[in-house]
Amino acid sequence: MFRPKYPAAPPLPVTRAADSPAPGCACHTTPHSAPSPLPAVRQFSGGTGLVVALVVGGVVLTALLAAVAVAAVSVAIAAVVLRSLLKPPRH
Repeated sequence: MFRPKYPAAPPLPVTRAADSPAPGCACHTTPHSAPSPLPAVRQFSGGTGLVVALVVGGVVLTALLAAVAVAAVSVAIAAVVLRSLLKPPRH
């Protein structure tokens, strides 16, 4: 029912093998091998995945900080209550 409609992929170009001579070529020489290309330098491209990861990481760290703050306040309140219960009354 709710399926996306993807556009049709363009057909891939047909390439011939580099070692085979062109059709109709009567030459019997060996083809020269092309020099190997330099290794491509990987460039870091951000994108939406990086943005989503940073937002999720920020939300998780903020939630952890809030949990630590709530725990600290509750421990402080418990300490005050215990101190008042264990302290002998003044007369």
